[in-house]
Amino acid sequence: MILTGSAIELARSVETITIEPFDADLVNPNSYDFRLGRTILRYTGEEIDPRRDNPVETLEIPEDGFVIPRGTFFLGHTLEVMGSTLYAPIIRAKSSVARLGLFVHVTADLIDIGSINQFTLQLYATHTIRVFAGMRIGQVTFWKAQGDITLYDGKYQGSVGPVASQSYRDPT
Repeated sequence: MILTGSAIELARSVETITIEPFDADLVNPNSYDFRLGRTILRYTGEEIDPRRDNPVETLEIPEDGFVIPRGTFFLGHTLEVMGSTLYAPIIRAKSSVARLGLFVHVTADLIDIGSINQFTLQLYATHTIRVFAGMRIGQVTFWKAQGDITLYDGKYQGSVGPVASQSYRDPT
């Protein structure tokens, strides 16, 4: 069951959903618009290896925006700290952003219950596009879980800013 906008606001008021900073103008009929944070990561290695900590370059989005060239991949982050101890968040691009050819979260859109942080976004441009810190870039929906809830307590918990893959920490 998906929460409506009013249910998202209510759950936030009783602290079963976290959205900080919160802006009531970003509430939609069944989602909340999130904004792009200021920091971007770019992998710098010639080859990405999931068994090692891959080097990245950290970039800041300037006031006049950041150009993502066509066919390139960057990691961004939500401006908001979001999550829930009761509902499963799912994040996606806003349709208006997707219609510009920007994939905001290429895969892994399901956020574990209990994961509360700035979410890392997987940004892939099908056309060269300029993005701005603070722009409405995606939407988060919240879904009611069925069954016993085990809260997330993994390697990305409490993330601030974009976080590169830590797959190298996974058991092989």
